[in-house]
Amino acid sequence: MRRRVVITGVGAVSGFGVGLPALWSGLVEGRSALRRIGLFDASGFPWRLGAEATGFSARDHVPKHYRKAVKVMARDTELAVAAAGCAVADAGLVTRATAEDGAATTYPGERLGCQIGAGLIAAEVGELAAAFSTAVTGEGDGAWGGFDLRAWGTVKEAGGGGGMENLPPLWMLKYLPNMLACHVTILHGAEGPSNTITCSESSGLLSIGESVRVIERDDADACFSGGAESKLNPMGVLRIGLAGRLAETGDAEEGASIVRPFDRAATGTLLGEGGGVLILEERESARRRGARAYAEVAGFGASHSPERWCGMDGPPGAPIDGPDEGVRDAILNALDDAGIGAGEVDAIVVGGLGVAWVDSGEAGALREVFGDRLGGIELVTTKPAIGDSMAGEGALLAAVGAACVREQRLPARLHAGRPAEGLRAGRAASRGAELRHVLVCTPSLFGQVGAVVLRRAEWG
Repeated sequence: MRRRVVITGVGAVSGFGVGLPALWSGLVEGRSALRRIGLFDASGFPWRLGAEATGFSARDHVPKHYRKAVKVMARDTELAVAAAGCAVADAGLVTRATAEDGAATTYPGERLGCQIGAGLIAAEVGELAAAFSTAVTGEGDGAWGGFDLRAWGTVKEAGGGGGMENLPPLWMLKYLPNMLACHVTILHGAEGPSNTITCSESSGLLSIGESVRVIERDDADACFSGGAESKLNPMGVLRIGLAGRLAETGDAEEGASIVRPFDRAATGTLLGEGGGVLILEERESARRRGARAYAEVAGFGASHSPERWCGMDGPPGAPIDGPDEGVRDAILNALDDAGIGAGEVDAIVVGGLGVAWVDSGEAGALREVFGDRLGGIELVTTKPAIGDSMAGEGALLAAVGAACVREQRLPARLHAGRPAEGLRAGRAASRGAELRHVLVCTPSLFGQVGAVVLRRAEWG
């Protein structure tokens, strides 16, 4: 018999603060965390708004003996560590990080896994600049202002200057994508199957899918699962801006009116920083220990969109009519895995990026799967509230979906424009709803797609 998997703990860090309650209350109340970027001086960019987790440090979410390790954590890792700590507390687990006076942990280390999505972690500009300055010769052709690649090279015997050696000694261990899962597993003693998935916005959902499979095949009884990323740094903002995805903000002070999901006239999205980590457990194990279940992960699906849906084969900004085949197939795979039809889905937590050519493909996929019924299905959109958290996005969407199922409520929906006809994506207040099955899905920057079906738990 197939082992069933439930969500027993949810941790989140977003522009609304630390913890799922902060995220959920912000969404239910219809607030937006998109404000002027304060983590760095963005005045030279045309994209100056984002959703920051202000006043946040992982030092407040790790045991005292581990606080020195925060010095070698990138911002992305700090987000994941804090979200994981919140998820453990929410689930009522005892792990290596929380056990006191030699108390037994809820699960042996080898039965606790960890799958966390990560992105391309941007190095801190100050660290790079300090090292780059040692490779400036004052000569050169002017294109790099005297920066000399030979002076930067580390092989002094071959004539290199060794400037690269002036990076901090543990620089590599700070910026490897697998450091998110690395610190979480060390902290909590998760010695079961572990993996890092780097598939941008879909990373969190793909990580959930992998954790489900790990538990189903009896390689673990519980798993950390999710993703985290912060693109609110000069290199991150520049990279996504040059990809044609960000809305120019000018001197605007807030972004809720700028990000307009599924609006053909939308000018782009805005970035947020955030992370979500969920505790997934085998259903009977969780029930025996008296855990509370948010929802059951009833089905999982994955696929890949053709390159044209990623805005990579032509000028960005032109909506494309028709379905995103990757989104369509991922949803169909998830429904099939859950053993339900499209008619049994009560709400959909969508990508809804606010980028016209991305949203048009996602909308086309939803129309193809749900047909005429789509106009009666409530869509949950989060980008006008917390922006796009990239590798943290799928996990945050799953966290919101789990909260919807547990609370039997839909959060408020922000929208300052006009979404495409036949989509329930316009402005709306929070409202109660009968939710047995909630679908969560999102495309991603380079085409990977994840989808999960969350079912109302039969207990807890």
